[in-house]
Amino acid sequence: MELSGGEIVIRALRDEGVEYVFGYPGGAVLHIYDALFQQDEVRHILVRHEQAAAHAADGYARSTGKPGVVLVTSGPGATNAVTGIATAYMDSIPMVVLTGQVPRAVIGSDAFQEVDTVGITRPCVKHNFLVKSLDELALTLKKAFYIATSGRPGPVVVDIPKDVTDPNVKIPYEYPEKIEIRSYHPVEKGHHGQIRQAIKLMQQAERPIIYSGGGVVLGEASEELTELTRLSGFPITNTLMGLGSYPATDRQFLGMLGMHGTYEANMAMHKADVLVAIGARFDDRVTGKIEQFCPNAKIIHVDIDPASISKTIRPDIPIVGPVKQVLGDMIETWKENARELEPKPLDKWWEQIEAWRAMHCLKYETNSEKIKPQECVETLYRVTGGELFLTSDVGQHQMWAAQYYKFTQPRRWINSGGLGTMGFGLPAAMGVQLAHPDAEVACITGEASIQMCIQEMATCMQYGLPIKVVLMNNGYMGMVRQWQEFFYESRYSHSYVDALPDFVKMAESYGHIGMRVENPADLEAAMKEAFGRKDRFVFLDVVVDPAENVYPMIEAGKPHNQMHLSPYLSSERELA
Repeated sequence: MELSGGEIVIRALRDEGVEYVFGYPGGAVLHIYDALFQQDEVRHILVRHEQAAAHAADGYARSTGKPGVVLVTSGPGATNAVTGIATAYMDSIPMVVLTGQVPRAVIGSDAFQEVDTVGITRPCVKHNFLVKSLDELALTLKKAFYIATSGRPGPVVVDIPKDVTDPNVKIPYEYPEKIEIRSYHPVEKGHHGQIRQAIKLMQQAERPIIYSGGGVVLGEASEELTELTRLSGFPITNTLMGLGSYPATDRQFLGMLGMHGTYEANMAMHKADVLVAIGARFDDRVTGKIEQFCPNAKIIHVDIDPASISKTIRPDIPIVGPVKQVLGDMIETWKENARELEPKPLDKWWEQIEAWRAMHCLKYETNSEKIKPQECVETLYRVTGGELFLTSDVGQHQMWAAQYYKFTQPRRWINSGGLGTMGFGLPAAMGVQLAHPDAEVACITGEASIQMCIQEMATCMQYGLPIKVVLMNNGYMGMVRQWQEFFYESRYSHSYVDALPDFVKMAESYGHIGMRVENPADLEAAMKEAFGRKDRFVFLDVVVDPAENVYPMIEAGKPHNQMHLSPYLSSERELA
């Protein structure tokens, strides 16, 4: 079978099992779009901005574990997608991004809509390719999918010059079933000796804690993490990206840790004598001040990526390998060792943890005349029964969602962690809804974030996506305002969002349902009505208290035991 370059691209996507391509056409990719038009197995979703294409593919990937696929043209098409590519890169999300390029003969001549896509994206991709001949196109696409999905996942860019996809030039189509890359061999198994050492240390711990991150979700290892946690009896905390990897309703779960983590999680981290880090990269929002991070703890670090080991924190026992396999071996080794070496009782440790938990650090004012943002999230949780696929934008609303929505399953919490990308939530929800057409999908957002990709409401109308947008509208760039209040003597420099649109009318102008809620007494009924419209996109504009802050909060560069706590708890806002 002989195919043109454009046909090879589409046939390769079909052979990879790709359901959706998120994209936006342009001159350099018109041959590919023509090939796309002439088949119906790979479905194209037309976004309104290339950044949204990348975010939608990202949301699809996070919620399914399958690679998201993006197709954009050269020049501004590629550069517009960079923010979404970097977002996926920071959070290790598998994605294949196909970018058009000017014909090979004019590369480097500043041709119309030419940019050095390989050079621009090199710092924010797992790998990228420039296809130099039609003969290497199919093999390059196979490599791209393999690299994106194996080892530590990430986005891969394939830059395709227009003449490579010329419909008048055809070659035999051969797409390999398997691929080997001489210079790329992801680790497939953790070192058993290191695993035995880790279990021995864990079973001698008096104040242990498990700290798990997004690698557990990406590695499909939530069941193994849950089994090891319950087998050991250890307390566990999740990073922002790890939420849902362990059921948040379980007693052993201490909540999220880090800058906006719970008092009990952060204090347990600070006082621990053994820290078991699983699929986490010791992000600065988690570690706080490096010199005072877990000052008394021996550290075990499990990660698929050897480059993550000792990058920030030097562990005492490093284990490089797939998290699912390593955790399975740890469970077996724990059971074997427990017969010979009785694990130390943890009664005193749990007594201390329960004392910290009794602080009720997430308490907030409940008799306000204004809707509290925390109440908004708790109502959302109650109305949806905790079963949502919930995407978020970035800021205060993101932290409140992480704190108050109790995720019990992996791949239900979809947010930009590492890059902190405003505008992520709505297009990511599109990818999630397409992947799970019968599921409830909501985007929790702020009035600043939602306006960055608000044009995607048109995409939602075109494809009939019944997403629910929950806008917590406080009239500010909330997290910026909070930092200005704490650290800049309340000089609110350009953090007030003036000239806001009427979001209800805007939603209606796109053909959707718009609702506005200002009274706390009306909140639950409005949410029930919104989520009762199973087949419609509903935009819920919830006016919340503009003065509310996210607590607890660790100031950048401070250790875990120094937190700003809610004024509703104590007159002491900072504990040493």
